[in-house]
Amino acid sequence: MYNLSDQSQTPLFSALRAHAERHPIQFHIPGHKTGIAMDPEFREFLGDRALSIDLINIGPLDDLHHPTGIIDQAQKLAAKAFGADATFFSVQGTSGAIMAMIMAVVGPGDEILVPRNIHTSVLSAIILSGARPYFLQPEVDLQLGIAHGVRVESVVEGLQRHPHVKAVLLINPTYFGVATDLRAIAEIAHERGVVVLVDEAHGVHTHFHELLPPSAMESGCDLAATSVHKLGGSLTQSSVLNVREGLVRARHVHSILSLLTTTSTSYILLASLDAARRQLAMHGREMLDRAMTIAQDARERLNQIPGIYCFGKEILQSSATFAFDPLKLTIRVADIGLSGFEVEVILRETYNIEVELSDLYNVLCVISFGDTKSNIDSLITAIQEIAKRELLQHHHKINIVVPSTPVLAMNPRDAFYADTEVVRLQDSIGRIIADVIKVYPPGIPVLLPGEVVTVDNVEYIEENLRAGLPVQGPDDPTIATVRVVKR
Repeated sequence: MYNLSDQSQTPLFSALRAHAERHPIQFHIPGHKTGIAMDPEFREFLGDRALSIDLINIGPLDDLHHPTGIIDQAQKLAAKAFGADATFFSVQGTSGAIMAMIMAVVGPGDEILVPRNIHTSVLSAIILSGARPYFLQPEVDLQLGIAHGVRVESVVEGLQRHPHVKAVLLINPTYFGVATDLRAIAEIAHERGVVVLVDEAHGVHTHFHELLPPSAMESGCDLAATSVHKLGGSLTQSSVLNVREGLVRARHVHSILSLLTTTSTSYILLASLDAARRQLAMHGREMLDRAMTIAQDARERLNQIPGIYCFGKEILQSSATFAFDPLKLTIRVADIGLSGFEVEVILRETYNIEVELSDLYNVLCVISFGDTKSNIDSLITAIQEIAKRELLQHHHKINIVVPSTPVLAMNPRDAFYADTEVVRLQDSIGRIIADVIKVYPPGIPVLLPGEVVTVDNVEYIEENLRAGLPVQGPDDPTIATVRVVKR
């Protein structure tokens, strides 16, 4: 049994590695048998050591669905590191963890408060669970064209207007790195016996440095779905679901997560979670110190470029913008006359630089432990050259427009499964939509099932399409037609 105070241990990764080094004769899946039966070019590229731990839940390696050995020990170490009562590993990404935590708390007809700038996985959980959402309006930033968190006052008002809600879901922090006053909201909700759920996809690192926004577990929340892969050092698609016992039962949460999880769990992903937790617990603070220093230098240099703006602490003006993560560089480019997407393409094709996302007005760059001063120098040089070139050509500024929030006229699940008809996007105005329409990333719906389509919603969608941004959702990939509820 492992000592939970010793975060230097990696029970899962260490046992997996030791098992692979025994070179057992394998009469079990996967059929590539440590890569021997795999395409040779792919095997050579990936490497024998990685393929040697692409295993399944045989006896010595425990079972994610019923952990009693090394996975159980690894999860307990993770819970200790994250300040949770229980932590469960997810190989379904944070999307899977978000769906599990929502479905563990609400069912058909239950009421839940959620911000309108939710990730599409929240909507998926609402449709699957049959819960009734009531939307909280986030604070909209008209300078950047993005949504931040929700105000404490908005949550209080939502709880008063809907006294039977079972849960409130919050985002900590947003995709763009802005956090609401989570602790205050958790206290208010708990006074009413309301469970607090947190989409913490972009906040795995916040628990490991006091200058970052408080984590969900620090803030007293009940459940937090957390992407370790985004800024915590694990492999893509690996996440955790952190639980605080009391208003929820950890065993019930695990049973719901298990319902949504493949039985062919990836041990490479699981091992990466174990190792990433060790690194965060042992070295996270010093690594974050270094990353934040690099990010702050980048922010200061970006703000010296004419026509460029990258927000910092000045954005913290309310309980909806209570704290921010300096590792997110939201670079507004609208003042140089280019869309964020146009800048993304130039950075890719001219400078060999890839960004996290772009929208009509901004590009978002994520700084992590893996960045260097050289990386930042390349980014700054590129942005300087792009801005100078565009301003010399006397481009007009791009006006920032934020679409109105549609009225929810029908439960999203009912609309999704309703009798529908296909109409042209323009003809959907005034109708109840049955599709999800989103730009991904960030994956926040412009329209979701049950909402009444407005003129400015359609204009915003069309503007994103013209800009070349990845609009997704309807059966029709061109978004020329959408499904609406039959009258």
